[in-house]
Amino acid sequence: MTWIKVCGITNLEDGLYAASLRIDALGFVFASSARRIEVSTAREIIKALPKTVLKVGVFVDEKEAEVQRVVEYCGLNGLQFHGGESPEYCLKFSCPVFKAVHIKDFGSLMEMEKYPEDVSILLDTYSPVQRGGTGSPFSWEIALKAKEKRDFILSGGLNSVNVGEVVRKVRPRGVDVSSGVEVTPGKKDFLKMSEFVKEVRKADAATR
Repeated sequence: MTWIKVCGITNLEDGLYAASLRIDALGFVFASSARRIEVSTAREIIKALPKTVLKVGVFVDEKEAEVQRVVEYCGLNGLQFHGGESPEYCLKFSCPVFKAVHIKDFGSLMEMEKYPEDVSILLDTYSPVQRGGTGSPFSWEIALKAKEKRDFILSGGLNSVNVGEVVRKVRPRGVDVSSGVEVTPGKKDFLKMSEFVKEVRKADAATR
């Protein structure tokens, strides 16, 4: 089955509902963003979440010591890096690590080849002003080309309307959604989250 992550969780209500949909991971943004969450708030939400859900902290070019502090304080068990973090930096952490590669064109795929298999790749849409949550997709043809090289998590402009087609066509290891299931930045829409998961599972059944 396709791995599913809902990112940009800012409150307990959204976190608990997303977890109830039997998704695999929730993301908490600690970098500059409309979805940024305070570490104290994240800690309280994470305490209340099921143990089966991966709790992923999202950082951009943060110092290693600060990332480790937030991991321990909040109880994170996954990390996602959206800046210029090197392969060596990513390998310094003991929990699962996801490295975002921002896709502008086919040439962007060269970036993902730098990272070893121990680091999961997340393909996201390039933006000169935003490190994620753009709400804009990139060409699925680029994703298909990436699939020839290695598996990855797909992000960027996903929603319940397009995710089924993407899963059937590209068959990524997983999908990561944020703005596509929101009412406003940082506030999730329960119906959109439910429909998103439903469409992914329908596509899974069709591609078995």
